[in-house]
Amino acid sequence: MAVAVRGGRGSGGGSAFSGGLRSFFSYRIFFSAMFTLLFLATLSVLFTSHPSHHDSVILTTGNAHVQRVFLALKSDPIQTRLDLLYKQANDHVALVNAYAAYARKLKLESSRQLRMFDDLAQNFSELVLKPSYRAVLFESDGPVDEDVLRQFEKEVKDKVKTARLMIAETKESYDNQLKIQKLKDTIFAVTELLIKAKKNGAFASLIAAKSTPKSLHCLAMRLMEERIAHPEKYTDEEPKPEFEDPTLYHYAIFSDNVIAVSVVVNSAVKNAEEPWKHVFHIVTDKMNLAAMKVWFRRRPLEGGAHVEVKSVGDFTFLNSSYVPVLRQLESVNMQKFYFENRAENATKDVNNMKFRNPKYLSMLNHLRFYLPEMYPKLHRILFLDDDVVVQKDLTALWRIDLDWNVNGAVETCFGSFHRYGQYLNFSRPLIKERFNPNSCAWAFGMNIFNLDAWRREKCTEEYHYWQNLNKDRTLWKLGTLPPGLITFYSTTKFLDKSWHVLGLGYNPSVSMDEINNAAVIHFNGNMKPWLDIALNQFKHLWTKYLDNEMEFVQMCNFGL
Repeated sequence: MAVAVRGGRGSGGGSAFSGGLRSFFSYRIFFSAMFTLLFLATLSVLFTSHPSHHDSVILTTGNAHVQRVFLALKSDPIQTRLDLLYKQANDHVALVNAYAAYARKLKLESSRQLRMFDDLAQNFSELVLKPSYRAVLFESDGPVDEDVLRQFEKEVKDKVKTARLMIAETKESYDNQLKIQKLKDTIFAVTELLIKAKKNGAFASLIAAKSTPKSLHCLAMRLMEERIAHPEKYTDEEPKPEFEDPTLYHYAIFSDNVIAVSVVVNSAVKNAEEPWKHVFHIVTDKMNLAAMKVWFRRRPLEGGAHVEVKSVGDFTFLNSSYVPVLRQLESVNMQKFYFENRAENATKDVNNMKFRNPKYLSMLNHLRFYLPEMYPKLHRILFLDDDVVVQKDLTALWRIDLDWNVNGAVETCFGSFHRYGQYLNFSRPLIKERFNPNSCAWAFGMNIFNLDAWRREKCTEEYHYWQNLNKDRTLWKLGTLPPGLITFYSTTKFLDKSWHVLGLGYNPSVSMDEINNAAVIHFNGNMKPWLDIALNQFKHLWTKYLDNEMEFVQMCNFGL
C-alpha cells in the first residue's frame, strides 16, 4: 500500500518535468531560428544595397575594412578605376578654376598665369567630353574597354601633373601668408644690408674726415723743408709785451692744422675794426710747431695784429702728475681701447665710432680747460675752434656783461635735442643727483671766458674731479663737450644766437640768412671745408679767407 502511493507520486512528477523540458527546448529553437533569419536578412541587405552616404560614414567610424571587403565583392575594378579618374579630373578642374577666379579678382586678366589657368581648365573639360572617350567610357552600357581606359588615364595624369606644377609655381602669388613671410624676409635682409652700409659709410666718413689729406701733409712738409733750408730766417723772437697785455683782445686757438688756423686768424683780422689790438695765441703739437711758425713768419698779419705760436710742451705744468687726461693715456686699458685693433674693441654703435678716435683724449683738445694757467695775466680770452670763420668784428664780446659767469656761449638745444641727457649718463647716481637732464646744452667753438671768474670758481679743479671719475668712460662718452657741460654747469651765460651759427659741416639746410647775420660760422661735423667731402654750398665762405697767393698752397694743389 505504501509502495503504491510512493509510485503514484513519482509518476506524476516525471510527467511534469518532461513537459517543462520540451517547452524550454522549443523556445530555444524558436529564438535560434529567429536570430538566424535576422542575420540572413541583414546579410542580404548588405550584399544587395548600393553605396550611399552612410557607407562613407562607416568608413570613417572604424568599419572601413569591412566596407572595403563588401565593395570589393560587388564592384567592377575597372569601373572603380574610371570613377576615380573622373573624380580626379573634376577636382583639378575646380582647383584650376578657383585660381583663375582669384587671378581675375586681382585684376590679372592680361597676365600669363590667368591664360594658362583658363587653358588648362578648358583642356580638362575637352578631355572628358572627347567623343572617343565619352562614347566608350561614359555612355556605353557594355564593359569598359581597358585599352581606352589606359589611354584616358595617361592623359588625365599628364594634365594633373601639369596643373600641380603650375599651381606650385604660382602659389606664392596667391598665398597671403607666404607673401607676408617673404616680405618679412626681404625686409630683414634689406635692414641687415642697411645696417652694414651705415657702418661702412660711417667708417669711410670717419677716415675721410679724420685722416690727413695729401694737400695738408704736403703743406706741412713744405713749410718744414723751408725751416730746415733757411734756419737763419726763422730764429725765435723775444715775447712781445702785447702777448700779456690785458687791455687788448686775446684769442686762443689750439690746432695742428696750419691751413685751418690761417683761415681763422685771417678772417678775424680782416673783419676787425682795429686789428692792431688783437692778439692770437696759437698752440700746436711739437710735430707741427715749426711749420706753424714758418707760415706766420712768411705771411705776417695785416693791420699790425699780433700772433704767438707755441707748442703744448712749452707749458711745463701740463704733465701726467697734474693732468688727468695724460695720466689716463698712460693706462694700459686706455691704450688697448684706442690702439689695439681687436674685435672686442670694435664698437657696435655706428654713431659712436668717432669716439674711438684718440684725438678726444689728446692734450691739444683738452687745453681749453687750462686757459687761466696758460695766460695768468689776462682777464678775458675768446676761444675759437680751427673750423670756424669770423665774419664780423668781435670786440663787442669783451664788453658783454657775463654777470660774473665764467663762460659765454650760444645754446644749441631745440625741442628735446642737445640737452644734458644726450651727453651724460644719467643712469649713474653721481650724474643724476647733480644735473638736470633737460638742461640746455651749449657749443664749444666760440666761447668768451672770464678768466677771473674761472679762477674764483676753481673750474679747472672741478674739471679734474670729474675727469678722474670718468677714467672707465661710464659717466660720459669721450670728448670735451661733456666735461665742459659739467664744469660750467651753473656758470654759463647764453649769448645771442647770431654770435655763433653751427652746422655747416653736416647740415645742408642751414639758412643763408642766419649765416649772413652770424658773427662766427662753424663748420662742425665731418664735412670740413678743406676736405673733398665739404658741402659745396658753404665751401666758398671758408675759401675766400684762404691765402691762395702763398706759394706752398699753390704747390700743394689744394684744389679749392
